[in-house]
Amino acid sequence: MSTNNKNLKTIVTLVGISLVVFGLIYGGISLTKNMGKSQKVTSTENAEKKLDKLYKDITVNFVEPTKAQVNIDPSDLKDSLPDISKYPPQVEATTSSFIEIFSSTEKAGEKRDGWLLDVARDFNKANIQVNGENVSVRIRGIASGQATDYIISGKYLPDAFTPSNELWGEMIKSSGTSISLIEKRLAGNVAGILLSKSKHDELLNKYGAINLKNITEAVAANEIAMGYTNPFASSTGMNFLVSTLSTFDSKDLLSDTAIQGFEKFQTNIPFVAYTTLQMRESAQSGVLDGFILEYQTYENTPELKKDYIFTPFGVRHDSPMYSIGNLSNEKKEILNKFIEFCKNSKSQKLATDYGFNRLDEYSPEASDFAGESITRSQKLWKEKKDVNNEIVAVFVADVSGSMAGEPLNKLKQSLKSGSQYINSDASIGLVSFSTDVNINLPIGKFDLNQRSLFTGAVDSLSANGKTAMFDAIVVASKMLREEKAKNPNAKLMLFVLSDGDTNVGHSLNDIRDMMQSFAIPIYTIGYNANIKALETLSQINEAASINADTDDVVYKLGSLFNAQM
Repeated sequence: MSTNNKNLKTIVTLVGISLVVFGLIYGGISLTKNMGKSQKVTSTENAEKKLDKLYKDITVNFVEPTKAQVNIDPSDLKDSLPDISKYPPQVEATTSSFIEIFSSTEKAGEKRDGWLLDVARDFNKANIQVNGENVSVRIRGIASGQATDYIISGKYLPDAFTPSNELWGEMIKSSGTSISLIEKRLAGNVAGILLSKSKHDELLNKYGAINLKNITEAVAANEIAMGYTNPFASSTGMNFLVSTLSTFDSKDLLSDTAIQGFEKFQTNIPFVAYTTLQMRESAQSGVLDGFILEYQTYENTPELKKDYIFTPFGVRHDSPMYSIGNLSNEKKEILNKFIEFCKNSKSQKLATDYGFNRLDEYSPEASDFAGESITRSQKLWKEKKDVNNEIVAVFVADVSGSMAGEPLNKLKQSLKSGSQYINSDASIGLVSFSTDVNINLPIGKFDLNQRSLFTGAVDSLSANGKTAMFDAIVVASKMLREEKAKNPNAKLMLFVLSDGDTNVGHSLNDIRDMMQSFAIPIYTIGYNANIKALETLSQINEAASINADTDDVVYKLGSLFNAQM
């Protein structure tokens, strides 16, 4: 093949993969025709040259991997969940007779996201009585997905639960847990798709209307770069998943027609975010034409209202209230009194002031989703979300002297427990670093043999020496780019587990531009860490950062791997 033909083939291949989307944004290049393509190729070629140059400066040791016994049992949800003390109540009960309520975070957070907390404090001061005694409520704010996991696993059962929408209640019901819908709406809210104004107008001109079905068709036709959140953890993400499936077959979310439609749709999704915050940061960078969000957040974010147009979709997010288990008559009465208090005129005015109770005219096209279908849809999503891409990831483990003892023990536990959530068709490698860099396990398909080698490599990690984190990132990136050369459809990822304090080798400035050109997301997990440094590293390509000291890392990694692997 001639040099010219080789170059042409390179250009065509690069244009066909998602790196182009990210690279164009980070390079500040508009989506023009040939100019954007040639600049991207040049950028990638320069990055490859820099990678080779940096790699030559690094001492790399190859460690002979050894096998270890692998736990092939499914991960235990109850064991992976942190103790409930990780989520202390935001409002504590003030009387001996009370109920505890799990609440979704958009109404149990801070400031305008704290409507239910303000109402609960007022309720606890109101001297409301049941059976002649004053009563109160305790509110524990937990994301709806994680709250559902606590309830389904039986690890911790509140008296009541108010998620964002009724989909979570249906899932809990289908698990066999005793749950009863007591009130369909505490405060009105809807989920929606935010489209940039230019993209909104473009689609409106083509389709004549903007709704979920038309947006789905536009994504499938590669006319829009769309992002959404992890449907295992996010209420809006789960709503988006089942609602999207229903646009292909409203009678059966899991029919062949629905699955084929979803596969085509998902092919053109460049980004599934671990958290809503991560997705919003990507949207602000300009990488997305559209993304999903609740209206209450949209209402309270002026910069979003200026740049994006909101289109509602799916089931309403009206904060239903459920009772959990068999409550005593006294607790049932306290719950009813609290619901009544939430719905009084003062509480509802406050809800409106905080951005709720808007778009009351919106009625969902489809809202009858059975819990079993929702659970199966989540499993389908994990299987099909990367149908045209092969996940290739390298874990980069800090084994410097500062990690000795408990930090390294937690890191090893994280890797071994978290690996249970990785699909067997992913390809995984392991690098460790102190003063030098070790390749502990070359990249390979994560079958039982590779899992055994991965576990053995993790078990053999020991701490000493200085911290050459960026050298290790260079080495891991070279491994990933070599895989990319062999498999253009590879979707590359890095996971850096460290305390974040680099004191030898290359620096962030040495690798930043190169990593932007490669568009490899760098997920960071910090142990007794300089979290700010790790967050800065993850922000290069809009990846997530987890603090293993404040979050339960096994559960968080499970959620992260469900979203990305």
